[in-house]
Amino acid sequence: MIRLETEYAGLTLSNPLIIGSSGLTNSAKKNKELEDAGAGAVVLKSLFEEQIEMQSDSLLHPSDSPEASDYIRNYLKANQVEEYLSLIKETKSVCTIPVIASINCYKANAWTEFAKQIEEAGADALELNVFYLCTDPDTQANEIYDLYISILKKVRKQVSIPVIMKIGKGFGNIPGLVKRIKLHEAQGVVLFNRYYMPDIDIRKMQITSGPVFSSPPDLSDTLRWTALVSGIVPGIPISSSCGVHAWTDVVKCLLAGATTVQLCSVIYKNGKDIIPRISDGIEEWMNESKYASVSEFRGKLSFSNAENPSLYERSQFMKYFSGHN
Repeated sequence: MIRLETEYAGLTLSNPLIIGSSGLTNSAKKNKELEDAGAGAVVLKSLFEEQIEMQSDSLLHPSDSPEASDYIRNYLKANQVEEYLSLIKETKSVCTIPVIASINCYKANAWTEFAKQIEEAGADALELNVFYLCTDPDTQANEIYDLYISILKKVRKQVSIPVIMKIGKGFGNIPGLVKRIKLHEAQGVVLFNRYYMPDIDIRKMQITSGPVFSSPPDLSDTLRWTALVSGIVPGIPISSSCGVHAWTDVVKCLLAGATTVQLCSVIYKNGKDIIPRISDGIEEWMNESKYASVSEFRGKLSFSNAENPSLYERSQFMKYFSGHN
């Protein structure tokens, strides 16, 4: 009997397939359909701090008084927060799988009160999707790390539900950041969030949007850092995200040490019916490989268990190009 059950950030999932935060998870109806298709959990579409601020700025006029400006900002925030709390409640009313709320934030003080409301609305966990694009050449790396930890600490003081941090791969020392995240009691970490991708239209001479979806080659970085972090910083559940497009990708992430895997672009491209096909592929492989449960093979090829772990640390192509003219 093949068992796909897994424990992630204190939550029990029927399988390690989590639907990542996106437009796929912005309504209770969609979330129920994803559950019926076989998802192990859903991460609700993020509430974006930056988006709320931009909407506020678009409504403000230079002549507005400080009181008027504060009113507009607070009204928009309260309205969007209330809509988000309704999404949590409605999804919880129709779904039995874990429902993980998501906040996309970059300030330490903005969402601590909202985190408590999320817990009261019934969310099973909270994913903090923190992204701070630093362009100040005088800012030190530790200052950026401190910002992430400050957000985590303040939110952790407000809630008792599991808090998960979703980070990007643009850090010089990812294991170091994850170690600090673990020390400050995050119950999980997601590797990685996908940033907005800019492009340039050379005909119109304009900055445009680049590819929205991830692609299979994106998995390489996800695998590398999943394996390294799981081996170097044991004890914190990892959800691998970005570049997962097939059941084989899920198996690879689990072998590298992931606890769960987040699906997003693959569902946009193939529809929710890809979920049972991915589950079936995993089960067939497990049966062929004589594994009865995910825990039996999770991390077998992590940095701490692989026969040649140095391959995860290799950053040059010397071996590849030495045999090619």
